[in-house]
This record gives sequence, structure tokens and C-alpha cells, in this order.
Amino acid sequence: METETALKVLSALGHESRLAAFRILVQAGPDGLPVGELRERLDIPAATLTAHLNVLRAAALVTDQREGRVIRVRAHYAQMDSLIGYLTDNCCGGLADCGPARTCAPAPRKKKASP
Repeated sequence: METETALKVLSALGHESRLAAFRILVQAGPDGLPVGELRERLDIPAATLTAHLNVLRAAALVTDQREGRVIRVRAHYAQMDSLIGYLTDNCCGGLADCGPARTCAPAPRKKKASP
């Protein structure tokens, strides 16, 4: 990740509502959430959420997909991992095993029990 991109991503996360939205989407996993459900969880007006999602989209932190009349929004884990990598790239002077260097991926889905 380039410094300019890192600044854009950090700036996008530098607002309480955007950070909260992104964290909710990370917790939601790869299926993401319908925009309406995200709005309800955040308890903010729809127009405000739209503006915040546009900032997160511009920073490539979220993606969305239309499903009929519903727009589903998802966290972009690769962008999050790139930011973490950028921030920890020179951790401990470049020494191996200096800290909790790991990448994030959604937890594996639990299989539904068969009846």
C-alpha cells in the first residue's frame, strides 16, 4: 500500500460513524449486510449513511452489490489487511516474530446441522 492510499483509508476510518459501520461490516462476515439493516444498527438517517458509505467506498473499504431492491454492503478485507500490513511493515525494526503480525479473514462459516 502506498502512503497516499493509507492516508485515504485512515481518513475514511477517522469518523465515529464510518468506523462503527466498518466494524459492524467486518463482524458481519463475507455476507455483509443490507444497507437498511446497517442503518438500523447505526441508528443514523439514510442520507447520512449514504454519505458515509460513499467515503468508505472511495477508500475501497467496502463494496456493495444490488440484490433486487436491496443493496448489500460488505467489508473489503483485502484493503483492511493491506492497511494493517502497511502499518506493521517495519514493526520492531523489521525483526521477524516481533508482534502479532497476522492477516484478517472472515471466520469460516459454521455448517448447519442436518435434521
